[in-house]
Amino acid sequence: MASVRTCWRVGLSMAFLGLLAACGTTATRPSGGVGQASVGHYKVGSPYKVNGRWYRPEYDPGYVRVGTASWYGADFHGLPTANGEVFDKEQLTAAHPTLPLPSIVRVTNLDNGRTLDVRVNDRGPFVGNRLIDLSEAAARKLGYESSGLAPVRVEFVGLADADGPQPVPTVARAAPPPAMPSVPMPAQVAEPKLEVPAGREVQVAALPGPQFPRACATGPLLVQIGAFGETDQVRIAMATLQGLAPLQVEPAFAGSHAVARVRLGPVADPAAADRLLAKAVALGYTDAFLVPVPGRGGVTLASC
Repeated sequence: MASVRTCWRVGLSMAFLGLLAACGTTATRPSGGVGQASVGHYKVGSPYKVNGRWYRPEYDPGYVRVGTASWYGADFHGLPTANGEVFDKEQLTAAHPTLPLPSIVRVTNLDNGRTLDVRVNDRGPFVGNRLIDLSEAAARKLGYESSGLAPVRVEFVGLADADGPQPVPTVARAAPPPAMPSVPMPAQVAEPKLEVPAGREVQVAALPGPQFPRACATGPLLVQIGAFGETDQVRIAMATLQGLAPLQVEPAFAGSHAVARVRLGPVADPAAADRLLAKAVALGYTDAFLVPVPGRGGVTLASC
């Protein structure tokens, strides 16, 4: 189980709530579990925005691009993909931000000339200008599992088998909505200056009963962002929270649902943990809360 991923290994290519009791989005495991063939549904989707950047899914049969590939594996293993399949790190699959799902693309590692056809069934990566995020097995076959990144050529081959009607190729780009930029570009938003009011309540999922006054930490703290049931939710959280603090992603289960728990930290200073929590809330994760690092101290219930 990998709990901390470096940026290149997860592709900070889409981010899940709990100590499993926290609020979050979970999804039922689709038919065809890990290690079995799973057939999702066709999906192109509408334009969407991640971390200040717009992505426009489209079906372009002539798609050919050169860029950087990353890979993802254990953190997302067993979770539903963006089109309802099950991600298996040992299958030859990939995530792409705009291609129709599922589709087949031919990926060529420009460093060693290796070529591989993979099934695109997920959305991502959402880090910088990375082009595609391959499964761990696909990265291994293309020879860049150890390095984490590789220059690649990606060529659309055709649609893969799936349920539902096939999408129609995009003939021309639709006019963008009035409020939407015509090309992906970062939003110009000033970094918020946040102060945490004195007496802020800290939710500790392991403690039942009523809310207590702000707890005094006797050990390092983590900011629990959520426990999510879809890979693209994890990727979005990771892209949004990048750079705030060390990021942890832990596979877990909420009942029979596979989820990935996303946390920031650890942070030794309680005041710094409060500020980090406030930043996460300001970024839209309003159900985030503080938890002690397992096995390293705890939280008292007395007011500080």
